[in-house]
Amino acid sequence: MAFDIDMIKSVYARYPERVAAARKLLNRPLTLTEKILYTHLHKNQIPSSPFTRGKDYVDFDPDRVAMQDATAQMALLQFMQAGKPKVAVPSTVHCDHLIQAKTGAAEDLATAKDVNSEVYDFLESVSNKYGVGFWKAGAGIIHQVVLENYAFPGGMMIGTDSHTVNAGGLGMVAIGVGGADAVDVMAGMAWELAMPKLIGVHLTGKLNGWTASKDVILKVAGIVSAKGGTGAILEYFGEGAKNISCTGKGTICNMGAEIGATTSLFGYDESMSRYLKATERADIAEMADGIAEHLTGDAEVYANPNDYFDQVIEINLDELEPHINGPFTPDLAWPISKFATAVKENNWPQKLEVGLIGSCTNSSYEDLERAASLAQQVIDKNLELKSEFTITPGSEQVRYTTERDGQLKVLEDIGGVILANACGPCIGQWARHNDNPDKENSIITSFNRNFSKRNDGNPKTHSFVASPEIVTAMAIAGDLGFNPLTDTLTNKDGEEVKLDEPKGIELPTGGFDVVDRGYQEPAEDGSGVEVVVSPTSERLQLLTPFEPWEGTDLTGMKLLMKAKGKCTTDHISMAGPWLKYRGHLDNISNNMLIGGVNFFGEEVGIVTNQLTGEKQKTPDAARAYKAAGIGTVIVGDENYGEGSSREHAAMEPRFLGVRAVIVRSFARIHETNLKKQGMLGLTFANPADYDQIKEDDTIAIKGLTEFTAGKPLTIELTRADGSTYSFEVNHTYNEDQIAWFKAGSALNKIKELNA
Repeated sequence: MAFDIDMIKSVYARYPERVAAARKLLNRPLTLTEKILYTHLHKNQIPSSPFTRGKDYVDFDPDRVAMQDATAQMALLQFMQAGKPKVAVPSTVHCDHLIQAKTGAAEDLATAKDVNSEVYDFLESVSNKYGVGFWKAGAGIIHQVVLENYAFPGGMMIGTDSHTVNAGGLGMVAIGVGGADAVDVMAGMAWELAMPKLIGVHLTGKLNGWTASKDVILKVAGIVSAKGGTGAILEYFGEGAKNISCTGKGTICNMGAEIGATTSLFGYDESMSRYLKATERADIAEMADGIAEHLTGDAEVYANPNDYFDQVIEINLDELEPHINGPFTPDLAWPISKFATAVKENNWPQKLEVGLIGSCTNSSYEDLERAASLAQQVIDKNLELKSEFTITPGSEQVRYTTERDGQLKVLEDIGGVILANACGPCIGQWARHNDNPDKENSIITSFNRNFSKRNDGNPKTHSFVASPEIVTAMAIAGDLGFNPLTDTLTNKDGEEVKLDEPKGIELPTGGFDVVDRGYQEPAEDGSGVEVVVSPTSERLQLLTPFEPWEGTDLTGMKLLMKAKGKCTTDHISMAGPWLKYRGHLDNISNNMLIGGVNFFGEEVGIVTNQLTGEKQKTPDAARAYKAAGIGTVIVGDENYGEGSSREHAAMEPRFLGVRAVIVRSFARIHETNLKKQGMLGLTFANPADYDQIKEDDTIAIKGLTEFTAGKPLTIELTRADGSTYSFEVNHTYNEDQIAWFKAGSALNKIKELNA
């Protein structure tokens, strides 16, 4: 029996009627994305005409919410202020981010439970009080656990992690959001999203040989770029899509976050049915079979995709090569046949230090079995592992089953280290064994992101992304110049041997098994549960509401930082060692923009305090301005806020007195997070005006007393010599979002409505 079966029955019961209404409204065949979105319109949305993609804001009614422990802290601290006794939709917390990878699963998990006991106790108690399902540390990575237990075809969910999109592998519209968005839905309110554009990805042929599902999204990332999917949903279709396993589909959807996509998804098919049955959800498969025609796009759409999608990408899986992407960005795509040349031409360190497989992106039974088939060849062909090698199972269910079936033993036998069922090195939670932590080096992972410093904090670590099969082969060779499709290796006897193609089945023939999934059901009535936060805690801090807008234009502000080039949420609010402060806004604000590159002088995390003339760390300067009662402004480049959904990247500037962020363009989630926290997220009407911002300018934002949707605002810069320069900035605020700004935050507005 599945979780929340009554909710799923209700969703499926309304599908035929709502899809018919959407087809009548649009007066044409429908994509799967449109079916799910229109089926999940909030009750206050009664459209008389189709919504315009990329323009109209729409209110939706998601089916569920999922939160990981690092983001759940702030989300639930905010929910505690919303005035609700219980969450309005099924919601879960997953403890996966706070476990540091150091020596191995058992030791690392024990350490995490000790070090993070205060946070785990808080999350457990607040979940118990408000009706939230709680998955303990060691249960698995949120996205794998959601796929195994909660995702269902045709559903809609939001999650406080950008890789929530993983659930698209089971046919869901699953979208990463900030914690304030999660609070809206948990409080029973509508959730708002700009109607996405649609990108169709037509897959033909079948994966073969060394090519894996990971290579599909690595190829797509190379085509679309790290921001090319912004504001769009990718819908995969075609015979090639049907030939990919359900967990393989999840891998593809997972990394859609790396191109900025709102989400990605596949239509319901036999692979999804098999996976549902294998994970003890045959009841959902049976229900999905009953409305299968509504759980995929209409045949006419897929026959003539250019008529229905804003962009169409064609990929023939028969011809697709394995890819390796990187370094430093997940969209720099290299076919394996060209990668060795790229390594040499770019002078990237060719010696491979570490290979890492697993994570939420690639930790399925199929992934680990295909990797184990290569590990077995190390034994059979008298080879040896030349690089360090780690394996991160995605869930306790996958770990237990692959231990039972022998895959983990083979991986350990060749020297692999099994890490805890957690995010670990993927998010910088990695105590890397390294004699020289600052040296230039290369690693390769089956993770999803490879931004500078993300994995180990070293900007000289060249991180590459590939499939688990390619990562394993590279770790065996210890050489980034190795192409397992064509090259040989020298074994211990001096013989030249070639690795055979990896092999593996998508699901265990003996079924999945697990002794303790790590799940804790919340109390039926949590009114008597007490949630305690110590006022002296360094890890947790109750929130104080942000002040409302003062009702005037903003004047006399100073530039805090003008960020140069790529500025991701990792640059704005670093993870790794800072994760321990995710529940304490004051303490974590000490990492604000310490990874950002200052345009003036190009120092990292260092700015000039205009009050004193001295150079300071960015958060220190921000605190000085705040103490003096002076508002500040951050200026950024293209795709500012790319990466994680972490709302701390918006809450920290808000807490430290930043009033506006002005950029050439935003990543979707970060722009929304700024709006939710009562900040101004603005874009240059003329991108060249980025160059006009001087380090010692005094900044004013004018037009706020007439702040309305679609009307630009004006920035006035007063130079040190008294001269002025003005330019227009655009915004995407609608009337509801302007109300958030005026109230001081979206949460303040919720409290007003619930008062």
